[in-house]
Amino acid sequence: MVLSGCASLGASGPQSAKVESGVSKKLDGAQIALVDLTDNVARRVIASRQGETFAQVFGDDPAGVQMIGAGDTLDISIWEAPPAALFGAVGGGMAVSSVPILAPEVIQNSSLPAQMVAEDGTIRIPFVGAVQAAGLSVQQLERAIVARLTGKAHLPQVMVRVAGNRSSSVTVVGDVRTNAPVPLTAKGERVLDALASVGGVSQPTGKVTLRLTRGGRSVSQPLESVLLDPVQNIHLLPGDVLTALYQPYTFTALGAVASNSEVPFEGTGFTLAQALGRVGGLLDNRANRRGVFIFRLEDPAVMDPAALTGRRLTPDGRLPVIYKLDLNDPGSFFVAQGFPIRNGDVLYVSNAPLADLQKFVSIVSSMAYSIIGISNAVK
Repeated sequence: MVLSGCASLGASGPQSAKVESGVSKKLDGAQIALVDLTDNVARRVIASRQGETFAQVFGDDPAGVQMIGAGDTLDISIWEAPPAALFGAVGGGMAVSSVPILAPEVIQNSSLPAQMVAEDGTIRIPFVGAVQAAGLSVQQLERAIVARLTGKAHLPQVMVRVAGNRSSSVTVVGDVRTNAPVPLTAKGERVLDALASVGGVSQPTGKVTLRLTRGGRSVSQPLESVLLDPVQNIHLLPGDVLTALYQPYTFTALGAVASNSEVPFEGTGFTLAQALGRVGGLLDNRANRRGVFIFRLEDPAVMDPAALTGRRLTPDGRLPVIYKLDLNDPGSFFVAQGFPIRNGDVLYVSNAPLADLQKFVSIVSSMAYSIIGISNAVK
């Protein structure tokens, strides 16, 4: 009767034996791996994530020469030595000024109206027509215009300035003061330059994670690590997307812990010991100290190659892993201080073997006292 009563009682999850026996089953066709959480395992997990930084993944190559693109606005000035054949006689809105050159002569300067590079990559110059601008540097476009004016204008010289940069920019979004595109200049803007251009982040820096997306690859890194390590403050390239995320990571705590909930944590790093502390620790009257589990879809590169033999992965290339920690061993607390919690982890603490029996006995005792009380009342 006791055994049947225990089986009918509710529980917050499976007991340790059930978790360990569940590794024989499969998840999305992949076999679940049960790994005892030791110091060597923790070191291997930590080392596997050390290379995922901006500098390691993207390098730090500057953007190089700035190229003109469609949508850019250009300021163009044309000089012509006297006697001016074309622009010296042009009026109607063109500013004319005199500047000295090597010869004692005076050249004529004409500033054209701002030119926006058309969708086909061209601009239009008086007496020349369409000139290809997209894909050229400022110096190359200056030479191209001079070449087209030669034979029409008298000793032409051209100066081009990018007044509005729309094609070479990065997009900064997320928890920042202003979500906006940031134009890139010949200076070579870096990650922190882009953040400063939009007014900085709107949350405490210690709780913000930066995600840099480039060419289909995304890497996340705590803002604080970029601030402390100048190597991570890499140059940005046209088309980059920089996202500031406030506490984007969470883990879920279930079982015999003080608080069953989804818990946010900082991107600067979060350990298993901190996770147990944040949920209030284990319940003394229920928790099995030998049954602390972390459920994770792990990167196969983290695992010991020998442990991968004969194992299938999930469709997205992950290996279902259950890490088991025995808190009955004092040394396990040092392992918990170094083992990192990842986004999406499930922390589960099973009930102690006698917890359900104790619960059943309490119910039976309550029922017995109630019956005795009713009997005494009737007598």
